[in-house]
Formats: sequence, structure tokens, C-alpha cells
Amino acid sequence: MIIHSETLDLQTTTEQDLAFVLAIEQSELNRAYIGQWSKEEHITAIHDPDILHLTIWERSGKRVGYIIVSGLQDIHLTVCIKRIVIHSKGFGYGKLSLRLVSDWIFQHTETHRLWLDVRDHNHRARHVYESCGFTLEGTLRDCMKVEGHFESLHIMSILRYEYIEREQQRQKKCMPR
Repeated sequence: MIIHSETLDLQTTTEQDLAFVLAIEQSELNRAYIGQWSKEEHITAIHDPDILHLTIWERSGKRVGYIIVSGLQDIHLTVCIKRIVIHSKGFGYGKLSLRLVSDWIFQHTETHRLWLDVRDHNHRARHVYESCGFTLEGTLRDCMKVEGHFESLHIMSILRYEYIEREQQRQKKCMPR
């Protein structure tokens, strides 16, 4: 699977991509904000038909991040963006990647609800999610023990009809008058 834009390509992650995936997942820039998986867990995810594991590439051929989406076979039509990790920060790659994967999910699946969680101290990511139409549903207080302390997660989602309304508004803004 490949998702194209003028700036980025999202490609199915291969086992050859995993050294990059693990390096940015474990980097100082990202470790405090995301879960950590072993190489074996990533390999399992790559081969699981319920999971979409994508590597994000600049059009120049440089890898800049990865995305994991789960629940593609969920009977309730609820899909989770498990992880978005961007190595090259400050270029808008996270927001564009989120938009591209959301577009693909709503245009190529019957998904009704797309959701994610974000650690309460990850204000930058929460801002990106809100700017892409995700709504705060609630907070799971002190639900994760990380390095000896507890952290809370905010649950956010966008529903199909909200996505459609948002896309219609975006298209109206782009139409010549």
C-alpha cells in the first residue's frame, strides 16, 4: 500500500525498515510520548491483517517517521491510530501524515469512528489532533505506569460524519469564486 501526496509517501513498512522504526521510537525526542515495542512486536504487526504499519517518506526518498493503525477488521467499525512517530519535527509531517492516513481510512474502509490516545503532557500532538478534527472524549487518569510514575491518557476521536463535514468545508475553501 502506498499513499501519495505532493510532500510525503506512506508505504507499507518492511522488516528492512525496522532499524529506522526502532531508532526513532527509542530516541530521546519520542520516548517520553509513545509506547515502546520490541522488533518482534513490530514484525508481528507488519504481518497482521488487522494492522496497518506504514513508514513515512519525504518525496526526496528520506524516511521521516512511521504510523501504526489497528482495528481494520473491527466489527464495530472503530479504527485506532496506535502510533504516529515523526523523526524530523517542525516540518508539518505529523499533521500531513495524520490527514493522509485519516483520508485513506475514511475513503477506503467503512470505518465509523477513528480514535487515538495521547499522553496528557504531549500538548504538541494534542494540538495537531484537534486541528485535524479530533474531539476530546475523556481522560483515563493515571492509567499507565511509566518509569516509576503514573501518566494519564486523553482519548480523542473523529466520526465519519464529522470527517465528511470537515472535508466539505475544506473543499469549499479551495474552490475558486
